[in-house]
Amino acid sequence: MSDEPDGKPVPSGRLSRVIGLGSLAGRIAGNMVTSGAGQLLKGQRPAMADLLLTPANITRIADKLATMRGAAMKVGQLISMDGGDFLPEELSAILARLREDASPMPKVQLTEVLSNALGENWQDNMLYFSFAPVAAASIGQVHKAITPDGTMLALKVQYPGVRESIDSDVDNVATLVRMSGLIPKTLDITPVLEEAKQQLKQEADYLREAYMLDTYRSRLQDDDAFIVPRSYPSLCTENVLAMTFEKGDDIESVLQLEQDLRNGVMSALMRLFFREVFDFKLIQSDPNLANYRYDPVSGKIILLDFGATREITPAMTEGYRSLLRAAANNDADAMLSAALSIGLVTSEHTTQQQTKVVELGMTACEAIHVDGSYDFGNSDLIMRLHNMGTALTYREDFWHVPPADALFIHRKLGGLFLLARRLKVQMNLRQIASPWIQ
Repeated sequence: MSDEPDGKPVPSGRLSRVIGLGSLAGRIAGNMVTSGAGQLLKGQRPAMADLLLTPANITRIADKLATMRGAAMKVGQLISMDGGDFLPEELSAILARLREDASPMPKVQLTEVLSNALGENWQDNMLYFSFAPVAAASIGQVHKAITPDGTMLALKVQYPGVRESIDSDVDNVATLVRMSGLIPKTLDITPVLEEAKQQLKQEADYLREAYMLDTYRSRLQDDDAFIVPRSYPSLCTENVLAMTFEKGDDIESVLQLEQDLRNGVMSALMRLFFREVFDFKLIQSDPNLANYRYDPVSGKIILLDFGATREITPAMTEGYRSLLRAAANNDADAMLSAALSIGLVTSEHTTQQQTKVVELGMTACEAIHVDGSYDFGNSDLIMRLHNMGTALTYREDFWHVPPADALFIHRKLGGLFLLARRLKVQMNLRQIASPWIQ
């Protein structure tokens, strides 16, 4: 058994978590008053968002969310927008902390969680258990273990109180976001918040994740590009997920490989995305880079973390198949029809707004238009899409929240595009997508 990890206890009670965010809001409000008064004395009229989004306040928010873990940290991660391409440099640097490993639980708290989940004598079922986690994220932390029969396992242990605090955590963090002025007051994000709560509750159900893990393992058994861990049912509970330990390197280590090998890795991930949407009708919707590892020995990609797996309705699948075909054929009318069926735009939007949405969609699919390799490493596509989206929102007054399934599909695809750019990949996306364009 290894040494006790150096960590901070996770606030497990609803009251303690509400008080935690409440005291944070109080300190931030005090800082805002002080800073605002200083600016007024100088003859300046400070904006509310400028007062809130100071480096000191953002640091406090990041520190508090990282300590609380759970849904509070998860929502903070979403705010940080993987890749940091669209936020101010200072804000991106501070919020990047929420994409790093969280502080682990102290040994006493960890032991209590494991005893409640697996019984007081849980260590009797293990030849070895490392109390020092190999990873600590927003909802749980991962430990190495070896069973008496010699099987090496990864045990994901959920932080106490996470599941019970999801609703209040999401609501409280959403209040902080609204205070920041990052979203307009006129935009109703209630449906998205409710969907986020349901998604997080599913992620906090480790028995469901074990099922999804085995489902993906079964569906990818014919694909030599991937390694998917196998669940270890006798040690799986709602709060503990046991799976085979798969050794691999950080996915960004692929950057050290030759161009054709990098291209092959990313092509496999894009092909998997299309299989998820069109064949499996099931998508692992979290594009966090930590969910991918690379085995340099076999050259295979290790897939991890299936808590955010979502089922996709047949209607949504067909809508995106039509959208893909429209993009491949550069057919604006067909793309508008597909966008209407998906819910990316509605018949109540003006013709101008609909046209701009189609233009944005065609731009997003420009790699499909290229009959050959598309150079993701040197592409400014993501920034162009950001500029087009901003113009659509503010110039065309287009405030619209698409269906949750569409949001999660776009989030996954956006994460893959960011990864392709980081890995400086060149690939023929049209060829990869061809089985579903036909």
